[in-house]
Amino acid sequence: MGNLSFATASMYPESLDRQIGAGLRRLRQSRGWSLDELATRSGVSRATLSRLENAEVSATAVALCKLASAFGLTASRLLHQVETEASPLIRRGEQPLWEDPATGFARRAVSPPAQNLAGEVIEGALPAGTVISYDLPPRPGLEHHLVMLEGALTLSIEGVAHDLRPGDCLRYVLHGPTRFETPPMMGARYLIFML
Repeated sequence: MGNLSFATASMYPESLDRQIGAGLRRLRQSRGWSLDELATRSGVSRATLSRLENAEVSATAVALCKLASAFGLTASRLLHQVETEASPLIRRGEQPLWEDPATGFARRAVSPPAQNLAGEVIEGALPAGTVISYDLPPRPGLEHHLVMLEGALTLSIEGVAHDLRPGDCLRYVLHGPTRFETPPMMGARYLIFML
């Protein structure tokens, strides 16, 4: 079991970068922020923000997390900002799937978008030998339940490492840094429930 992926998944349309760019521009403008102000709030450079808004580059997981934090949203909610309101049922083939161009990390938004509901479920797949670190969560204080589906994952929460295998469930409230790491020969696939 080397690299895990969502083999049966349908990807976002090719226009995803344009949708994300337009959504980021709308959010930024709705707050009355300049590119410089969003750069200061997020820690993402002004040049990168401009290239994201103009769909000249694809957003990485780290950049999305920093932007979500600046807007006070989870990454899933940030991605939902590029879509219209959906029905309460979303079939697997319609669930938005985004892939980090830097790491190959794939993230599926399992929960249908809903502005007025707090809980959400995401599915993640990390290739073998991948490390992704986040300095801060997008919204500190959210309760997480990570359920391992396949593979192996070491999740470090504020410096405490947890080795996870299929069937394991790790429950935590996130306030500080996290680090997701898969071993060299095995990827990981998991669900995260956020409340």
